[in-house]
This record gives sequence, structure tokens and C-alpha cells, in this order.
Amino acid sequence: MTSRLFSFVGGDSGPWRITSVRAVAGEPIAQTPRLWVVPDLVAGTAPPSGWVLRGITSNERYVVRSEKDHLLARQQGLGRSEATCAALIPIRKSPAWWALTQDERRAIFEEQSHHTRIGLNYLPAVARRLHHCRDLSASEPFDFLTWFEFAPEHEASFNHMLAELRATPEWAYVEREVDIRLVRDGR
Repeated sequence: MTSRLFSFVGGDSGPWRITSVRAVAGEPIAQTPRLWVVPDLVAGTAPPSGWVLRGITSNERYVVRSEKDHLLARQQGLGRSEATCAALIPIRKSPAWWALTQDERRAIFEEQSHHTRIGLNYLPAVARRLHHCRDLSASEPFDFLTWFEFAPEHEASFNHMLAELRATPEWAYVEREVDIRLVRDGR
């Protein structure tokens, strides 16, 4: 059985070298040189000069069956040898987003913003795993952590995908977003 719980530990060690950290909206996150992705929840405090972000994988909440089937048919898994670039994008949405009902959020997410359709355009080059933080604790600093992996030659496409997503009505509800870029050291 694979873990649904993950910790992203920024500090002085780890297989991923952090190449940049940029606050897109709201407060930044501390700069650290390395990152571990741990398939479990890390207890205790963050490393000195570091941080721990925690999330849990869950069911897809805003997709319908046909969208899910398309995603499953096209998306590649994480950990591919050629995918030596990654991005960790923590996001917190506004209280106005969470005050909406599930169907209202779905309408903004897909019917207005076309979130899934945009993402499908970049598969299979970009692999991703979404982690929900709100399901763990109200004290988590973000609502979602999205982990992306891609080969260096797909970085421009990945950046284009992010630009498309950030230009949608859904992003009006984002109050904090950090874009953390990484490179995996040789295997």
C-alpha cells in the first residue's frame, strides 16, 4: 500500500536541490537549499533554517468521470528517470472560495477556468500529485500542495501551463501562492 500522507521538508539536505523560491501571491516561504519528499507525515519541528509542509492525497473533488478518465489515460507517473525538474506549488485560497458550495467551486474551477482541460494539454510531459492540507489541520499554512515533475526540455511548456492557469477566474481566489523550483541530483 502506498502512503497518502506526505511531508515536504525544506532544509540543508535532500535529493532535490531548490533552484528558486518565488512568492506569486501573499507571503513568501523561507529559502532553503534542499528538499526531501517524505511519504509520511513528519512529526515535530522543522529543521533549523527550514520548513515542513504536509498534505494528504485524496479523491478528485472537481472532476467528472469523463475528465478523470482522460487524466488517467494520459498522465504519467512520478519518478520517471528523465523528469529531473520539479516544482512544488503551495496554494492557499481565500475564505470567499471556501464559502462557496461544491458545485459553485466546480463551476469556477472547470466551467469558467477550464482547469482540467488546461492541464490535459500538457500531459504526459508533466506529471503531478495534489496534496490537500485542509484535511489535516486548520493550522496548515496552505490548502493545497501540488508536486510536479518534468524533463528539462518541458520546462517552457510547464511555465506556459502555469501562466494559463494563473490567468483564469479561479486564481482570483488565491491569496497565497509560492512557486518552488527544483532539480533532482543524479541517480
